[in-house]
Amino acid sequence: MKMADDKRKRDSRDRNRVSVEEDYEVRYLSGSPGITAQQVRDLVEQHGNDAETLEREAKN
Repeated sequence: MKMADDKRKRDSRDRNRVSVEEDYEVRYLSGSPGITAQQVRDLVEQHGNDAETLEREAKN
């Protein structure tokens, strides 16, 4: 069973990661470089969930 993210608890542990299970994270990344949510999921599958890597790859 997966525990839900508690949005009240803020720290930097996963700030540099993108979770494809969180729609708002996918929307954010897909909106900035103009790619689709499915393309974001494909990028995560290919390159992992490091936000900096995904942003760089999305721009390419």
